Amino acid sequence: MIERFIQYIQSEKRYSEHTIAAYKRDLDQFSLFLEKKYGIKDILAVNSEIVRSYIIDLKDEDLKNRSINRKISSLRSFYNYCLREKQISVTPLFGVKSMKQPKELVKFVPEHDIKKMQFEQNDDFLVRRDEVVFEILYQTGMRQTEMRSLRDDDVNKISKTIKVHGKRNKDRIIPVGEELLEMIENYIVIRDRQFPNRNSSSLIVDDKGNEASPQFVYGLIHEMLKGITTIEQKSPHVLRHTFATHLLNRGADIRAIQKLLGHSSLNSTQIYTHNTIDKLKDVYKKAHPYGDK
Repeated sequence: MIERFIQYIQSEKRYSEHTIAAYKRDLDQFSLFLEKKYGIKDILAVNSEIVRSYIIDLKDEDLKNRSINRKISSLRSFYNYCLREKQISVTPLFGVKSMKQPKELVKFVPEHDIKKMQFEQNDDFLVRRDEVVFEILYQTGMRQTEMRSLRDDDVNKISKTIKVHGKRNKDRIIPVGEELLEMIENYIVIRDRQFPNRNSSSLIVDDKGNEASPQFVYGLIHEMLKGITTIEQKSPHVLRHTFATHLLNRGADIRAIQKLLGHSSLNSTQIYTHNTIDKLKDVYKKAHPYGDK
């Protein structure tokens, strides 16, 4: 049943590779728990008490509430699918609540740290590729999966836009500056000279000219961020947070940012307002006569 569900979220829901892998990992972990603790090999032969027992087990492993909630969400989606497919008559997640978790401020790279990012001015393929990866993620706010799915013709120099293939096959157009377009154009020339017979049609390729994997992009960004900032989280997604936070801090409309990020709900975008409020408080404290009292 797990395989059917995975196929469903892959072919019909069009979830990303990363999301599909997370679902499979969560369901496999739960299956292992069932067999080890209860001797149950059928994931459908489960009730809410067993699910609660699993949550307690996760708590005992000192897992953060956020991680536990993600696993609960995976189970909820799976059993709701089984319910729709009439494989079960009631979901074992009925009455099971998510863990309470404190609201965490979104982590982002400060503007003064971003300005530290410097690349050598030469025609070296690795340098130009790394520069394009960093600047596309920071200047567009797209997800790393979206960047990896870009093709050369998604970049339109005439309209000064990049066409992004988002979640669930929802495309969106992101405006970009002349400097980034020239950067990409230069990179393409150097890439094609480096790999004249490459098989990949991807805009971004790895060191061997193949389509860049999620792990490869993560490693690149992690190393680059390590050299310019002290924030704990150093991932491609941090540059997405940074893009949105910097726009908000400079007065951009939150609904425009929602469209640029490809969020279907404004609630997803509003997580960035917490950082903006902190900045406004700082401005007030420094600028208002009574701000420091």
